[in-house]
Amino acid sequence: MWRRDGRARISALLVLLIFLAGVAATAGFYHITGATAGPQQAYQNAVSTAQPASASIPAGLGPETIADIVDKTGPAVVRIDTVTETQGSSPFNDPFFRQFFGDQFNTGPQVQRALGSGFIISSDGYILTNQHVVEGARQVKVTIVGFDKPLNAQVIGADSSLDLAVLKVDAGKPLPYLALGDTNKVRVGDWAIAIGNPDGLDHTVTVGVISAKGRPIDVQNRHYENLLQTDAAINPGNSGGPLLNLKGEVIGINTAVNADAQGIGFAIPSSTVQPVLKDLMTKGKITRPWLGVALQQVTPDVADILGLQGQEGAVVVQVVSGSPAAKAGLQKYDVILQVDGQAVKDASDLVNKIQSMKIGQQVQLQVFRRGQTLNISVVLGEKPAQ
Repeated sequence: MWRRDGRARISALLVLLIFLAGVAATAGFYHITGATAGPQQAYQNAVSTAQPASASIPAGLGPETIADIVDKTGPAVVRIDTVTETQGSSPFNDPFFRQFFGDQFNTGPQVQRALGSGFIISSDGYILTNQHVVEGARQVKVTIVGFDKPLNAQVIGADSSLDLAVLKVDAGKPLPYLALGDTNKVRVGDWAIAIGNPDGLDHTVTVGVISAKGRPIDVQNRHYENLLQTDAAINPGNSGGPLLNLKGEVIGINTAVNADAQGIGFAIPSSTVQPVLKDLMTKGKITRPWLGVALQQVTPDVADILGLQGQEGAVVVQVVSGSPAAKAGLQKYDVILQVDGQAVKDASDLVNKIQSMKIGQQVQLQVFRRGQTLNISVVLGEKPAQ
């Protein structure tokens, strides 16, 4: 059974890829306050050549390499404590009992406390973590090395589908921070270092290798794509902490662990974070291009019914009213075969192609409809919040 290594359990379910409106839902609407250099500058710090905590780490592998990396990067790894409120359950909430007892047995909200990890990505206090670490929290506090007490943190932006969140603390002084590395250069077998707060044990360090790349898993209502798999020990409380290479760069965000097996953990690759980090820091959410259709795979039976040769493409089973697809004239049971001249293998492939494009971009779709091949031009919109 999969489990997020922070607060939630994971169920290994195979989900049919039917995507409404092109991509998964967007979360986060938080306003930015108290930033000293502003989110735009902080974003530049996170992805530029500014000197992070890992800048002086030697690239060569030696007896003390791991310890050197931990010494340099450890101060930029933080503990995140959250407080959430949930409505308590009681049999006396049933209308039958309330007829006799009223609200005298009402349990009211229950306070839950949880912890996770994160890491600083700019000297003025922006912090990257998992969205599920801070989901629903009414209070977020961050513990940073060198400070006598935890600092209040504000959730600046969050996205549920990618499980990413950006926090902000006002520390009153420059903070050490980590740089994002290039996951595309990571090879299976490369060393990996995880730092976090498993079970409240602050700044625990574990070491392993990258076991695989591009792993998909399903976690409750989230579908993760392209995860890094590692055998570096990841445990509850590690969620949101960094997975580092031997240069001290962040190559992943520790996210999930297989509770029924040893040495199987997962991290969101930095290549997933980099394209969306600016949106999270400056807009509070991730904006995505939107086609506005629900899709299903082309099975042999579906191909036979529609008179389609082969099983490539994606079948439109719903067109959202008022969407770009509706305005362009796409219809139910159309089969989308190409996007801008590139063949569509299946529904997932179409979603990935749309995600790689920009809002307002005009795309050419090749569509099979009732025995004819049509070319339809669509201007992608911005995916609405759900």
